Amino acid sequence: MNSLHTAYRTFFGKGDALYQLFSPYRICPLGAHVDHQHGLVTGFAFDSGIEFLFSATDSGKVEMASLSFEGLMTFNVQRPIDEKQGNWGDYLRGAVWALQQDFHLTKGVRGIVRGSMPIGGLSSSAALLCGFVMAIDKVNHLGLTRQQIIEYASIAERNYVGLNNGILDQACVVLCEADKLLFLDTRTGQHRLIPFGGDNPKPLPFKLGIFFSGVTRKLTGTDYNLRVAECKTAAWIMQAYEDVKLHEFEDTRLRDVEECVYKKYEDKMPERFSRRARHFYSECDRVADGVKAWEAGDIKAFGRLVFESCESSMNNYECGSPELIDIYKIMKETEGIYGGRFSGAGFKGACIALVDPSKEDEIKDFVTKKYLEKYPQYKDSFEIFFCNPANGVDFL
Repeated sequence: MNSLHTAYRTFFGKGDALYQLFSPYRICPLGAHVDHQHGLVTGFAFDSGIEFLFSATDSGKVEMASLSFEGLMTFNVQRPIDEKQGNWGDYLRGAVWALQQDFHLTKGVRGIVRGSMPIGGLSSSAALLCGFVMAIDKVNHLGLTRQQIIEYASIAERNYVGLNNGILDQACVVLCEADKLLFLDTRTGQHRLIPFGGDNPKPLPFKLGIFFSGVTRKLTGTDYNLRVAECKTAAWIMQAYEDVKLHEFEDTRLRDVEECVYKKYEDKMPERFSRRARHFYSECDRVADGVKAWEAGDIKAFGRLVFESCESSMNNYECGSPELIDIYKIMKETEGIYGGRFSGAGFKGACIALVDPSKEDEIKDFVTKKYLEKYPQYKDSFEIFFCNPANGVDFL
């Protein structure tokens, strides 16, 4: 935090009542691309993320600078939020916009944020949103619960930023605990934090490997929202075949259609929509099987399911850049990797893996060599990190 304090003084001079906050990045080992359809998911937060250092402003003015992105973001929480500006400040504005729907905000924040990894596939946007919601909550004494933090951050990303995702990212950032797997039903919001080994807890036998392809992306510029619409269309088609009353498209989800109904119509639907639904139902089944393997303390079985999840993401959900697909293929032949897949939406960004901690050096050397043989243009941007699961967002 020393460099944050130095940066704060450089931007703003001496500050009183400084608050420190850490908001972690997240991975989803099982439950890929199903949260926006109210599916079942799992997740870990881990010990890399976004650091915040800030103080309150009585005027309501927000002044936020980043050590990761350019520009000083300024606006006022006492006034209506303007339209998006196409920069990282949209997430800050979105958080305030969401809170303004229910609260009269009077105090703003002045501060610095710093991310500890490259952007891509680890839900840095959710980490930024959840952390900033907590910052505004702190200085305005709103008394938000953790569930409310998730909800306001999710509203901001969907309805202001414009990404039609579910609550997986925000839930992981807020709810996770270091030594447990988060298991979340995104339709009901019910969740469990499960120790490895279930009723007979064991130490975690793995670390998290993060493999950055060297290619960054922004989800609002990918096919992410198109995939969401395709999943909804698949649900709508099956409901029409069943001759049941259709809901508005916005309120339609694959979770509303039983898997047995999908089995009846999977060959009648256009192939694109059938594949999207196939991924949803099979992925929810993998989550259920993965939770059983986790509770049994079987990391190899859990890892195999993570690999299978990525296969379905490629073949049924049809995401994955050439770079990510090649990292995935390399991971499958790397000794010491239990399982891995694309992280986040799977459009460029990163792959994640559960790795044997005793083989970190060998894994790093092997994957780097194989990847850069094919993509030498990324020699300065391809990176590998090894991290540990961590607690959710909190003040330091």
